[in-house]
Amino acid sequence: MNKFFLVFAILSTTACLGQTRSSRTFLLVHGAWSGGWDYARVDSILKTNGDRVYRPTLTGLGERVHLSNANITLSTYISDIVNVIRFEDLHNIILVGHSYGGMVIAGVAEQVPDRIHQLVYLDAMVPNDGESAQAVCGDLWNTLIAPNIKDGFVLYPFGSTKPAPPTDVPQPLRTYTEPLKINNPLVKQIPTAFIVMTKNGKSDPATNKMGVDRARARNWAIYSFEGGHYSMREQPQNLVKKLELILQK
Repeated sequence: MNKFFLVFAILSTTACLGQTRSSRTFLLVHGAWSGGWDYARVDSILKTNGDRVYRPTLTGLGERVHLSNANITLSTYISDIVNVIRFEDLHNIILVGHSYGGMVIAGVAEQVPDRIHQLVYLDAMVPNDGESAQAVCGDLWNTLIAPNIKDGFVLYPFGSTKPAPPTDVPQPLRTYTEPLKINNPLVKQIPTAFIVMTKNGKSDPATNKMGVDRARARNWAIYSFEGGHYSMREQPQNLVKKLELILQK
């Protein structure tokens, strides 16, 4: 009987070891007006699974709102993320960008494509060479963004923000108007996926033009995800499951 339990223990240990995977590195980039706080619950879930997670806040947003000024540009944001990669010496990164964060991760990939294992555009902007976020917005700029521009900043356009942190804050206008140069051929070698949010199985035609339509034109892998635009806030567990699905491919 003792021998039986010994063999069982050895087999069980071997099975567990076979299921063990190496720790992955996630770098999560938030969208406009937001901050690294947006990914707090996603961070917790991934770390529980044994992964390393970085969720930096872009200059002047979130807990770095005290640094906010009208001279901050898209290049500032790209440098924020590139410097995290370089100073933390990150490699084989799963780089996720939500919404406006698509502009940022596109710029990051231009500079450090060798550090990135997977790109994930989470209901995000997909820029073409020479485009700004304003250009990517297209018609939505005049109806959604332009009415909320004040003193060199873009105010949160989706209703009232929370009265106390963590909350969305105004974002410098120049982060929307600076064009992005895209010409590094190595970026095309990075596996890239796009997550499109749907309601009753359908995505929004207005926002499709900023993201999923452009992703399809690039032959990226497309994943539908039922729910609202802020999946990391509303359903973090399901977002992690969706990321797992992408990484299994």
